[in-house]
Amino acid sequence: MTILCYHSVDPEWDSPLAVTPAAFARQAAWLRAHRRVLPLAEALPRLDATGRLPRGRAVLTFDDGFADNHTHVLPVLRREGLPGTVFLVAQTLTPGGRPVDWVRTPGAGALRTLTVDQVLEMQDAGVDFQSHSWAHRDLVDLTYAECLRDLTDSREFLSELLGRPVTVLAYPRGLHDGKVRAAAEAAGYAYALSLPERAEEVGPYAVPRVGIHRGNGPLTLRVKSSRSYLRLRHSERLARSRHRVRRIAARVEAAAGR
Repeated sequence: MTILCYHSVDPEWDSPLAVTPAAFARQAAWLRAHRRVLPLAEALPRLDATGRLPRGRAVLTFDDGFADNHTHVLPVLRREGLPGTVFLVAQTLTPGGRPVDWVRTPGAGALRTLTVDQVLEMQDAGVDFQSHSWAHRDLVDLTYAECLRDLTDSREFLSELLGRPVTVLAYPRGLHDGKVRAAAEAAGYAYALSLPERAEEVGPYAVPRVGIHRGNGPLTLRVKSSRSYLRLRHSERLARSRHRVRRIAARVEAAAGR
């Protein structure tokens, strides 16, 4: 899978979702040196039937629109000359706002999301913004009508705010089913991105990404930005092999950091 998914880039938040700024800076420099990082809009039409880009290509995406994307991500993207896409929870940008109540590992401090001014500043700097739904609800738990309204409200609100069409959705937590995919298409999205934990069918409304998490080093990034995406069911043997690769990669990175 060559579309990479980050969430927070934060030095204090001890969560799998929060990569440290130093780690993100190293990863961005590695990607600039070893991959051609494409804008999402350019990459999506180039995906093959397995959800992969041509060899050596990658895409940077960031879910949830955390405020640290302005503080710690934007300067690195500017310095390295890399494009990136942030998926916004639309309701967080309304006058009433929305608290970050969807995170399962919230930590001690309050989590903040981007302000309208920060979003517009980042857009002026070349950052792309797309939809992460209206309220970050688990879409698979909604009725079709509720899901359609959520996704339509998000797309229309963000399109008006940004002054351009919003056409790509990232499912909250990557969760989707046939009902959610149908609602995404009916709501006017051209593509929808997931975060599969197991093999699944790939299509315009099930575009796979791979998550980058706290503690991932250059070797893990290399593996995640290079490996093939499997459409077929995982075998027990394959699952054990991947677990072994992850253990080896973690030991190598730990040794390199000493």
